[in-house]
Amino acid sequence: MRTFWFIIILYVSSTVSGQKTALETSGDILQFALPATALASTFMYESDDKPHWQFLKSYAVTLITVHSLKRIIDKPRPNGGHYSFPSGHTASSFSGAAFLQRRYGWKIGIPAYLVASFVGYTRIKARKHDIYDVIGGASIAIASNLLFVKPNKNKSLSLQLLKVENYYLVGCSYHF
Repeated sequence: MRTFWFIIILYVSSTVSGQKTALETSGDILQFALPATALASTFMYESDDKPHWQFLKSYAVTLITVHSLKRIIDKPRPNGGHYSFPSGHTASSFSGAAFLQRRYGWKIGIPAYLVASFVGYTRIKARKHDIYDVIGGASIAIASNLLFVKPNKNKSLSLQLLKVENYYLVGCSYHF
């Protein structure tokens, strides 16, 4: 388990450190924050339908599909790079948002989708993707969640977005 977290931290730090602007960095961080929030929400109470496995299956299928399509299609990026379609950052963030919406309803889903949309915006603004790449990544994530995630009957989970100085924090709470 330690190896898993080490790899995740190493990947996140290498992704974030290579960016040039605060906008790009915020998109890089939020692409992991939304799925992490979604996964954390699955451990807040006991459930017979194993929501953590639902999330992991959906997230894995999303990432495998996105990265396979990137290599197959090899669409050039607006900034001249490779593998533009579909957007992996957007797919990752929309996977978390779609899970939160599907599992807990629109009260949590709307703010989650707004945060995920912001990630897509950061990718377009940074000239890493165009609108089609972002829509493609979001669509794959939403479809994967529709396949694997069952709605939860307990709707007492809430999502918060908090701005502290120049940083945004995403969190969730469970009300007993």
